[in-house]
Amino acid sequence: MLMTIRQPIVSVLGHVDHGKTSLLDYIRGTAVITREAGRITQHIGATEVPLEHINKVCAKLLGNKRFTIPGLLFIDTPGHHSFTTLRARGGSLADIAILVIDINEGLKPQTLESISILRRFKTPFIIALNKIDLVDGWVPSPATPFILSEKAQTEEARAALADKLYAIVGRLSEEGLSADRYDRIENFTKNIALVPISARNGEGVPDLLLVLIGLAQRFLEDSLRTAEGPAKGTILEVKEERGLGQTIDVILYDGELQQGDQVALGTKGRPLITKVKAILKPKPLDEIRDPRDKFDRVKTVGAAAGVKLLCQNLDGAVAGAPLRAIKGNLEEVLREIEEETTIDIEVADDGVMIKADALGSLEALAYECKRAGIPIRKYEIGDISKRDIIEVSSYTDPLHKVVLGFNVSMLPDAKDALTTHQSKVFLNAVVYGLIDDYLKWVEEEKRRAEEEKRALTAFPGKIRVLPDCVFRASKPAIVGVRVLAGRIRTNQRLISADGKEIGRIRSLRTGEDALKEATAGQEIAVAIEGATVGRQLNVDDILYVDIPESEVKGLQAYDLNLDEREVLEELMAIKRREDPFWGM
Repeated sequence: MLMTIRQPIVSVLGHVDHGKTSLLDYIRGTAVITREAGRITQHIGATEVPLEHINKVCAKLLGNKRFTIPGLLFIDTPGHHSFTTLRARGGSLADIAILVIDINEGLKPQTLESISILRRFKTPFIIALNKIDLVDGWVPSPATPFILSEKAQTEEARAALADKLYAIVGRLSEEGLSADRYDRIENFTKNIALVPISARNGEGVPDLLLVLIGLAQRFLEDSLRTAEGPAKGTILEVKEERGLGQTIDVILYDGELQQGDQVALGTKGRPLITKVKAILKPKPLDEIRDPRDKFDRVKTVGAAAGVKLLCQNLDGAVAGAPLRAIKGNLEEVLREIEEETTIDIEVADDGVMIKADALGSLEALAYECKRAGIPIRKYEIGDISKRDIIEVSSYTDPLHKVVLGFNVSMLPDAKDALTTHQSKVFLNAVVYGLIDDYLKWVEEEKRRAEEEKRALTAFPGKIRVLPDCVFRASKPAIVGVRVLAGRIRTNQRLISADGKEIGRIRSLRTGEDALKEATAGQEIAVAIEGATVGRQLNVDDILYVDIPESEVKGLQAYDLNLDEREVLEELMAIKRREDPFWGM
C-alpha cells in the first residue's frame, strides 16, 4: 500500500486578545480578524501553508535544512474550548498546537485552561510569546527572525524581555511544565519551546514556523503517514452559502476523498449517509471560512486538507461530528461514528438547559457549568426553539428556568414565547462569558429576592432620639432620630431599652421626601403613633424595633450583618428579662 506523509494539523489556542488570529493573519497575509465580530474569532477556520511559503519566510534561518513534510494546516478556533470540538481517532484532531501568550500579560485563566485541555488530549505544543514589540525599549524589526533582531537590541531591552520571559517560565513551572527559549533547548521532548514573536509585524514568525515544522518532521513523521484509503475527517461547520445551499467545512486527516463518494456523517441521532456532489478547496494561504479568492473545484483531495463539501443531503449534520467515506465498510463506519458522537454529560433532576452549535461546544459548556457548580437538567445541539422556552418555564427553581446558548441563535418563535413564559435566555459566543453572564444574573436575582424578603420581614433596628429635634409632642409624636444600626420601616412597633412599648412608626421623612425605610447612619424625622414626648418618649432615648418572637428563628437564618446581629442579641436580652426562653 502506498504511504505518503501528510501535512500536520496545527491548532492555535490562547486567551482572547493574545493574538491567535493576528498571528495566522500575518502568516497567510490576510486580515480575517478585522472582519470578525468584536475582533474575536467566531468560527473555526483552516488555512493550508505550503512548504514553499515556509521556506521563503524562514530563508534566513534554513541554511542546509530541508523538509519532507509538505507544509502545515493551521486551525484557528473561537476559543480554547473549541479545541475539544476538533476530535479524531478518539483524541485531538490536532497533531501539534501553538499556545499564544501575551508576553506582557502572562498566563491568564483561559491560558491555563488551554494547557489543561492540551494535556488532556496529550497534544504536543510550543508557545508563541506574542507582543514583544510592546516590551520597554524594544525596537521592532518587521519580518526578521527573533534570534537576529534580538542582537540589534539594547542591553536594557534584552534584559526587559528576559525578565518577562522568565517570569512566564516560572509560572509554567508552577503548573508542572518545563520551558525555555527555543534556541536554548537541547531536548525538545522534555522542554516546551518558547518563541518570542510579534504577530503584528512578523518579528520572530520565521523562528516559530521553523521550530514547528522541525518538530513535526523529527517527532511526528510516523504518525503523519497516510494511506490511499477511505477518507476520514471532522466537520468544522455546517452553513448555508449563497449560490451553493447548505455546505460543510471539513478537515480531512486521513485517506482520500473523491467527488461522488458515499459518506457517512455524524448527526444528533443516527449517522446520515449521503453522496459528495462537489469538493471545493481554498487556495494555499487562503482561509476556508473567509476566502479572498474563489475555491478550486477538485475531483480528489488527500489528507490533510481543509475543504468545503456540497452533498446530496446534509440534514442533521452537526459541527464537531465525524465524516467517513464508505468503501464497502458500512458497518464499521457506522459503529465508529456512533462511538465518536456519543455525548456523556452528567444531568440533574433540577438544573438549567444548555444548547450549543457542536458536539465539542456542548461538552465544553457542560464542563464549564460543572466547574461553576451549575447543574444541567437537559442538553441539546441546535438553536433555541419555542419548545425549549416552554419547557424551562415549567422548571421549579426560578434560577433554573434558563437556557444557556453557546454559539447558537434564538428562533423567531422562541423570542415570541419569551414574552408569555417566565424563562430567561443567555446567549454568548464565548463560553466563559456565557457562564459569567449567568452567574452575575443569579447573584442579582438572589440579591433582589433577599431585598423582597427583607421588605416583608421585621429586621433588627436601633435608633436614638436626637436632641433639639422634637417637632410635635403627640398625636403622633414627630421626632428626629439617628438610625444607629440595622433598619426601620413604617408600621413597625418600637420598644424602649427596658422593654416598654413606645408606639408604631406611622411615617419616615427626610426633608419633603417620604421614605419606606431608613438604614444605619441616616438621620430622619419619624412620626410615632401612640407615643407622647415627655411620657413614653424622651430625647436621647434608645429605641428598638419590636420583632415578633415567631420571626426570630427565621431571622437568624438570614445573612445579617454584624450590626444587625448585635441589635438582635440586644433585643433578645431585653425580652428575656421577662421570659428567659424568648426566641429560643
